[in-house]
Amino acid sequence: MANGSITRRAALAGSAAAVAGAAVAVERGALPGRRWLPSSLGGGDVGGAKTVSGSFVSASRRGRRCGYTIAYPTAAAERLPVVVVLHARGANHRTAFTDLGLGRVLQSARHRFALAAADGGDTYWHRRASGEDSGAMVIREFLPLLHGHGLDTGRIGLFGWSMGGFGTLSLAGVLGARRVAAATALSPALWHRPEQTAAGAYDDPADFAAHDVFTHLPGLAGIGIRVDCGTADGFCPTARDYLQLAQRELRPAPAGGFEPGGHTVAYWRQAAPAQLAFLAGHLG
Repeated sequence: MANGSITRRAALAGSAAAVAGAAVAVERGALPGRRWLPSSLGGGDVGGAKTVSGSFVSASRRGRRCGYTIAYPTAAAERLPVVVVLHARGANHRTAFTDLGLGRVLQSARHRFALAAADGGDTYWHRRASGEDSGAMVIREFLPLLHGHGLDTGRIGLFGWSMGGFGTLSLAGVLGARRVAAATALSPALWHRPEQTAAGAYDDPADFAAHDVFTHLPGLAGIGIRVDCGTADGFCPTARDYLQLAQRELRPAPAGGFEPGGHTVAYWRQAAPAQLAFLAGHLG
């Protein structure tokens, strides 16, 4: 990245210091609205979308059994493109469908792609000192599993919220434009400096630096990117800084914006349709 970009980022970091405590509180679940609804999938239908659920033992997650759900816009069809959904901290593979209502959005909008989510734990979708690597689980294990279900995994979409919003920006950079058509981040859990982060998000400052999405922006070149966040969300200032920098540095320029709302299920339900429509435009 050019020196000018680094200088601009340093200035942005200073402006965000006042809200760092609020962002940490949001991700730790200390602010109002940060509470998950009961998550369970009944039968094979979520808001009209047909679903397939199962589990697999993940070597990348050190032998943990990971549940997964695939939602189809109609009855299962061959070679549909797929959007991999990365969940937030404290959530699981069901939450995108039970709480955010993505199956209902998928069906009502008649999008021609499948949605697929797997349990990633709370390790922020990247390799940790323990050896657990939920990002590698997605790439090495979940994508081949989805291919085995008849889905087109050649060039995917990514959708994530909160911790998963960080995960989509991180994994999209790892995979690059050859494998990722578009990635959307909803209320992404982003910080400028390691001392601002929530406990458990990173192992140490070196881990933060190695997975800092601000400094890895070049890896997103050629990928459709959208970032949305509520203006009452503690992560909003940093998300705004990220989007502004990305719009200067990347082509195509990322989309997205900031509307009233907090780090809440209500806001995520409100913002999800526009994010799925954005993905549909790049996967069509």
